[in-house]
Amino acid sequence: MTKIKQNSPVLFFYNNSKKWLMNISKKESFHTHIGVIKHSDAIGKEYGSRLMTNKDKYVYLLEPTMYDYIMKIQHGTQIVYPKDLGYIAARAGIKDGQKILEIGTGSGSLTSFVASIVKPRGHVYTFDVDEKFMKIAEKNISRSGLSKYVTQHNLDLKTSKEIPVTEMDVALIDLGDPWIVIPKVRKMLKGSGAIFAICPTMNQLEKLTMALVENEFTDIESTEHIIRTIEAREGKTRHSFQGIGHTTYLCFARKAFFGKTKAKTTTKAKTTTKAKTTTKAKTTTKAKTTTKAKTTRKKTKN
Repeated sequence: MTKIKQNSPVLFFYNNSKKWLMNISKKESFHTHIGVIKHSDAIGKEYGSRLMTNKDKYVYLLEPTMYDYIMKIQHGTQIVYPKDLGYIAARAGIKDGQKILEIGTGSGSLTSFVASIVKPRGHVYTFDVDEKFMKIAEKNISRSGLSKYVTQHNLDLKTSKEIPVTEMDVALIDLGDPWIVIPKVRKMLKGSGAIFAICPTMNQLEKLTMALVENEFTDIESTEHIIRTIEAREGKTRHSFQGIGHTTYLCFARKAFFGKTKAKTTTKAKTTTKAKTTTKAKTTTKAKTTTKAKTTRKKTKN
């Protein structure tokens, strides 16, 4: 049985649209339309218990999940939603112990989610150029208790010649022009390493796919994920009038080796052989011509 104590994270849940995520502080309370909720009243209770407000309304004391942290995250930029996060993790095979490269930290929702999977033996190396957003992301990552599994870098990988990390298992790219970093990402990934790019438009998918093929990536797949909520109630179950439709397109691929370097070497070898053969042929022809000329002069002299 897990009891709530000072500094414990708690999701105060009233309904799907009214819920509050906080760390318990016995001297704090907050005012809502359903009444005043005192933190001290939650201390000592088991997760899943309910708490009455001064207006005789109740809230449930739930233990927050990563989904709750992501949906309550402070937004500095557009976040990657759970409906997309789940597919990214499953398709890329993200698991404990892996090293993850992220380009474009944003608000840190994807960063936090991935860190929660690869911990405790894995690590996320995330790169961004906007210090303002990086500070927001740092707070969000810290709030979810995952700071020790994330290293933030203020570095523009689109222009930097540096290769800061290598042998990454998965690369996650959230940029407006992801195709620019593909050659560099290839150098940072291990063989067969996966890549996922977040693309708001189909034009981006087209340019990205061309860059992936050019840089020897295979198993390329572009998808869109739409979720529809169902309001299930006795005798009147129906689709919800609210929901999350299109958020982004996802592009997946894996690093491969097309044998292009070997093919070039073979071509060069063939060219060299051909050149030698041609030279030999020319030498032989010249030798024959010289011999023929000497014979002709000898006959003329006689």
